Amino acid sequence: MSELAPGRIVRLEADRVVLLDQRRLPAEEVELECRSSSEVAEAIRTLAVRGAPAIGIAAAYGYALAVARGEDPDEAASVLAGSRPTAVNLAWALAEVRAAGDPAERAREIHREEVERCRAMARHAAELLDPGSRALTHCNTGGLATGGYGTALGALRAASEQGRLDHVWVDETRPLLQGARLTAWELGALGIPYAVIVDSAAGGLMAAGDVDAVLVGADRIAANGDTANKIGTYPLAVLAAHHGIPFYVVAPTSTIDPATPSGDGIVIEQRAADEVTTAFPARNPAFDVTPAELITAIVTEAGVHRPPYQESLPR
Repeated sequence: MSELAPGRIVRLEADRVVLLDQRRLPAEEVELECRSSSEVAEAIRTLAVRGAPAIGIAAAYGYALAVARGEDPDEAASVLAGSRPTAVNLAWALAEVRAAGDPAERAREIHREEVERCRAMARHAAELLDPGSRALTHCNTGGLATGGYGTALGALRAASEQGRLDHVWVDETRPLLQGARLTAWELGALGIPYAVIVDSAAGGLMAAGDVDAVLVGADRIAANGDTANKIGTYPLAVLAAHHGIPFYVVAPTSTIDPATPSGDGIVIEQRAADEVTTAFPARNPAFDVTPAELITAIVTEAGVHRPPYQESLPR
């Protein structure tokens, strides 16, 4: 299996942050060069880089670049923090680099740590799948979304390497098709059998007995286990519960927000209507919240956590 190198996804150079522009995939592999913290923030806002761990890494690199360039550090941190509101990793990573004596060193360390966290949680999550499993996943949770290896998609990769995975159903993930564009591209590169489905086909596949498990990532996990993830995740959890299919959230501890008691306190980003349609009025929430009672287990690098999450999640 081929692997997308972490430095290919996002990296800090002496005078710039360089990232693989995910808006151009899979048609083109183009690097985007950001030469200021505001350009990094714009890359995050416009989804040139996306996925909770990856935007945390990018923001950390953006802050380190700002310090190296002599930008006002408070202003740089404010601009980066405001680029996307839902994923907690962004604020966490910024706090880490702001407290560091050497922001660039800490930012690179965060990147390495996130990749290792992904590898560890992937091993834990893969063991939850029975041999021959057919899994369904939503959005993109691979190396592109995490800076390397992946969360839910990393777990599917590990399961495939262990001979546990037969097939992956890939939700296209409207409106920006992160599944059909990015997850399909990563699975193809890894040689894992998959098929893209329209989001509304998931229930029919479950009813037909063609789905053995659902694995998704997370952008923010509240203290009680309520989980914000890409819009369309909540209905998948409802469908999985109805059909008796395990629903697993795979995410690093940097995604857990113990300061937010429940999903009611998670700010849901509202994106531009023209991402959905330019012909009619539209509402475009980027995320929804899945209640903890619909989640079979939350998997982090620390292991498999089961309800009650208030007690089992790492703090």
